[in-house]
Amino acid sequence: MKKAFLAAFDGPSRTQPPFWLMRQAGRYLPEYRKIRKQTSNFLEFCYSPDLAVEVTLQPLRRYGMDGAILFSDILVIPDALGQSVRFEEGRGPVLEPIRSVEQLKALSLDGLHRHLAPVYETVERLSQEIPKETTLIGFAGAPWTVATYMVEGHGSKDYVESRTWAVRDPEGFGAVIDVLVDATAEYLIEQGRRGAEVVQIFDSWAGVLSETEFRRWVIEPTAELVKRIKKIHPNLPVIGFPKGAGVLYEAYVKETGVDGVSLDSTVPVEWAANVLQPQCLVQGNLDNLILVAGGSAMEREMERIFDALAGGRFIFNLGHGIIPQTPPEHVAHLAKWIRDWSK
Repeated sequence: MKKAFLAAFDGPSRTQPPFWLMRQAGRYLPEYRKIRKQTSNFLEFCYSPDLAVEVTLQPLRRYGMDGAILFSDILVIPDALGQSVRFEEGRGPVLEPIRSVEQLKALSLDGLHRHLAPVYETVERLSQEIPKETTLIGFAGAPWTVATYMVEGHGSKDYVESRTWAVRDPEGFGAVIDVLVDATAEYLIEQGRRGAEVVQIFDSWAGVLSETEFRRWVIEPTAELVKRIKKIHPNLPVIGFPKGAGVLYEAYVKETGVDGVSLDSTVPVEWAANVLQPQCLVQGNLDNLILVAGGSAMEREMERIFDALAGGRFIFNLGHGIIPQTPPEHVAHLAKWIRDWSK
């Protein structure tokens, strides 16, 4: 019998829609914080299969999600390519910025799989250790989003360096995107070989681009990723998450070939039901701050989302990741509400 998560791509659930939550393994859980203290370096944490497997399993034990997402980070790709990447307390990721094609030449795909071997080991082990009814989700950052970190050298609010380079010298910036398409495709294909049953492509900063730039730097690279993944794994579902895309979600779905699309919290669910859901599975989209608030407000919002989307291909999730302030008991409430829900 097909797992509930995978069956959702074929049609609506006969009982309740499957669910998982972005960043379901994370700092809101005391057991995660305890494990995290065992390493001072976040990338070391991601490259430690024993720890990565354990924290991936933690929310499953508490809440019984239908999906388990590999614990890792989108910046393992630039790290594996040879760019200097580190995480600083209170600041987040810090990279040695790449601002020219000449600097890009210092990066190499040659050691990609060797560098990422610990991540692949984590995927393999999880495929054996998660409950048999749970689906293993692999993931990577989309080329545009990862490129912003590589070029800016850190997280950003305005992406001045990335966007300016992309407009001023699209050929040069395109070389960065091409390297990332190559690396990301190889990474996701290998995750599929090691046991990932679904993969999600996170384009967290897609919403900062104009329509023209969105098509060039979000849609085109994602379509190429989907094409390459499907060539090797034709039955591996791909979920895209172009956060902040607004009405461009429709073009994204039509032109990338994704099997599912994850909705951020700003997407109107009735519009998604009418425009997106006839074309692919939709996933989402409870506001993560409503989860922090919890209680009857959360139940009302979940009811609204389920009323609109549960009649079609649907996986419940948040509109972005769980934040550290989230009370674990609110996640327990959410999980129980879903299990008690019926059409």
